[in-house]
Amino acid sequence: MNDLLTNSLFIFVLAAFLGFEVIRRVPKLLHTPLMSFTNALSAIALVGSLVLAGANEGTLATTLGVIAVTASTINAVGGFLITDRMLRMFKRKDDRRAGPPATVSGDGQTPAARPATEPKAAS
Repeated sequence: MNDLLTNSLFIFVLAAFLGFEVIRRVPKLLHTPLMSFTNALSAIALVGSLVLAGANEGTLATTLGVIAVTASTINAVGGFLITDRMLRMFKRKDDRRAGPPATVSGDGQTPAARPATEPKAAS
């Protein structure tokens, strides 16, 4: 048991170090596609954790599955939000929405929600 734990810990530390070095050397231009790929991996981990949580293998497995579902969901959603923000940073200024957001008038309606007034007939 002790050898298995030592070997597993060694592999974990080696993978963490290798992953850090690989990510650190990625050019800035490739960060967005790389983030998209890691988001896809997080979604796969989410599916696996859902299977573990629903397998009904005991209380411990279900509890760990629920924790894994929560962590995977937070990781995937946060990754997609960050990727979306990074993609918006690379858009040209004329592609972004122009102008301030619609304001609410005194009657509580935004300009788009206000009913159109009918033109008055000329007399």
